[in-house]
Parts: sequence; structure tokens; C-alpha cells
Amino acid sequence: MLIRDPIHGDIELTGIQARLLDSAAMQRLRGIRQLGAAYLVYPGCNHTRFEHALGTLAVAQRLLDTLAARGFPVAEERDAVCAAALLHDVACVPYGHFLEDVLGLIPAHDSPARLAPKLEGEIASALGRSLADRVLALLTGGGPAWARAVVAGVVDADMLDYLRRDAFHAGLTHGYDDRIFRYLTVVGGTLAVEVERDGLHRPDAISELVNLLRLRYYLTERVYCHHAKLAAEAMLGKALGMAVAAGYPVTRLHDLVDADLPGELERAGAGSLARDFVRRRLLKRAYVLSARSVPAPQRASLAAYLGDLDRRQQVEAELSGGRAVVAVTCLSPTRMKDPGVVLSNGSLLPGEAPLDISALEAGYENLWRLYVFSSAEHVAEVAEAAAAYFGRDSEYHRPRADPGCKITPVI
Repeated sequence: MLIRDPIHGDIELTGIQARLLDSAAMQRLRGIRQLGAAYLVYPGCNHTRFEHALGTLAVAQRLLDTLAARGFPVAEERDAVCAAALLHDVACVPYGHFLEDVLGLIPAHDSPARLAPKLEGEIASALGRSLADRVLALLTGGGPAWARAVVAGVVDADMLDYLRRDAFHAGLTHGYDDRIFRYLTVVGGTLAVEVERDGLHRPDAISELVNLLRLRYYLTERVYCHHAKLAAEAMLGKALGMAVAAGYPVTRLHDLVDADLPGELERAGAGSLARDFVRRRLLKRAYVLSARSVPAPQRASLAAYLGDLDRRQQVEAELSGGRAVVAVTCLSPTRMKDPGVVLSNGSLLPGEAPLDISALEAGYENLWRLYVFSSAEHVAEVAEAAAAYFGRDSEYHRPRADPGCKITPVI
């Protein structure tokens, strides 16, 4: 079976992979956007988890071919690695990253509790029991270290697909060079970046690795953490929290696609927020704190404090004053992908990098934000209430239209 992909060109599937792709669990991913509500900011970001799953398979195939060409035996694990690459997001739910990572409403999509049920039924029949067990092991921290790292490591098939795919659909021109594939090898049973060949040090391998980390930072800053995307997802999160408090079973999410969620929330009693989300009538920033004014220990404490649904709803109710619609979002402290990536000489990235990555590490830390979003007509009073509640003045001051200027802010 051959499928044409805009990022990787033709992707060839084996019979097993084609049967996996035809399963209901994989076809559901056609209805789940890769980047959640980013399409409300970048209209091109309508690409799906289905496309990303195919791309991750294509990259995994290429990584395996590269390792095999260098003499490393991959044949025994090839079917399991490729199936794991294709299935790694099979348990995703609509807007899952925000609901999992920011709001903590459901367990992570790559946890055994979420993955194991999805690998039963059609998928288990397509794989066979033995291969299904090996795939589940690779996706949940088991199996050979090098094989696991191809699917879920530091420089893995997942990241090498989504960096290119997300940049392409967002209309951003940044990318990475294909030479990164030639630098990957297996050392001590795990995937590593080869920084020496024929006795010579290869600074180009390190600089390309650093380029990957820069690209991930760029997309995180520009797309994944865009304030309007977070405002939209905060509205859905607030609506879902209201529905859960009213008895809505969060397990319903496991079988939904993006288009289902607003209707589900409307029927569960959160119709106004759901309708405003669909029409892009987003809540506005009323109050913002950043890493610039909040020390690291307090960032972690705030994220943990507001990560509890009941507590967050109490804070939102207090800040609303009984009039405004308020949604609070606190990002978890963000770190670089993993500055301790294994190099072929046994050392770690920071000690070997010819380029200064301290600024990149600091950049990730500085992406931390606490947002209080409010209905537009109540921004000023909510901002005042939030400043009193959190004991700090907001770093964000909503721009006012200049009477002498014909251009006014639209977001």
C-alpha cells in the first residue's frame, strides 16, 4: 500500500500496517487536529493526528533503514518499531495535550491505562498477540532501549515528523537538515548521536542537534504557547470542567473527535462557552504573570495549585465577581527537550556543544505563563481582582485604541 504525504512523499505500508491504518481506532484520528485550537490562530493548522501517525511511521522506517545500512541489526524489531510509530497517538482525545498537560483532567495519552485498551480488538487482531504485547511495551517504557528511542526518545521519529509538519502547516519557514539521520547510531544498546568518526570530532553533528532543539523552541514559543490558542483551549477546558462537575463522564472523550466536543459540552450544560469557541469569540487576557517576575519555585507551586480542578474552579468563581466569565490557565514549568541526549562518545550535550545553549534553556524557562482570561466587558475588574488574589500586579496591560490611529487591536 502506498500513500502520498506532503511532508515525506510516498510512504509504503506493509500488509500489517495497512490493516492497522484501516482500524476504527486509527481512522478516528482523522478527526483530531494535531495542534488543538492552533487553527484559530494559524488557519493552516488543520492537520490531524492521522497524518502525523503516518509521518512518524515514515521517519521510523527511514531511521531503521539508516541503522541497517550501518550494519546494526534491526530486522528482529522492525515490525514492532514501525507498528509502535504508527500507533503512538492512537489514544489521543480532542484537544488532549491541553486537557492532559495543562489542566490535568485526564491521564496522559501514552500511559498504559490509556494505551492498553486501544491495542485490543481490531488492532490486536491485525498485530497478533505477541506483536501487540511488544508494541505496548515499546510505547510504555519497555523493550530494547534503542528500539524504544526510535519511537519515543530524544531525537525520535515523533519529533522529526511533527517539527516539519507543524512548521509547514503553520506557514513557518524554519526546518532541519536531513543530515541528522546520518548522525544517529546505536551505542551501548541505545540510540545516540555520533559525534566522532574515524577519530575526528564532528562539530556539525552537535550543531545540527542544537538546531533541532532551537526549532522545537521556536514552534513552542510561536505556535504551541500562543496566547489566543491557550485562551480558546482554556474555554473548552472550563466548559469541560463545568460538565464534569455536573456529572459528565470524562471517559466519553476517549471515543470523540474534535467536531463532537462542542456539542457534547453544550448538551452537558456549558453551551455558551462551547458556542463562543466555535465562533471564535474568545475570552481576553485580563491578567498575566510570566517567569520574568515569578521565581522558579513559585511557578511550580502555582502550576500545582491551579492544576486541581476544584481549586481552579474556586479561583475562577472568586475572580469572576459573579458577573464575568473567567478561565485560569497556568502552564507547567517548561524545559528544553532533553539537554542530556546521549552522544556516541558517552558524554552529554551541554559538555560537548560548540554553541552556547544556555540562552535556549533560559528561553524555555521564560515561556512559563499564568493567564487569567475574561469576558471582554469585565477585563478591568477581573484584572484588579486577580492582582489582589495573586498578590502581584499584572505584567500585561491591555492596549487601548489610539484616537489618532485607524488601526485597533483585533486579538
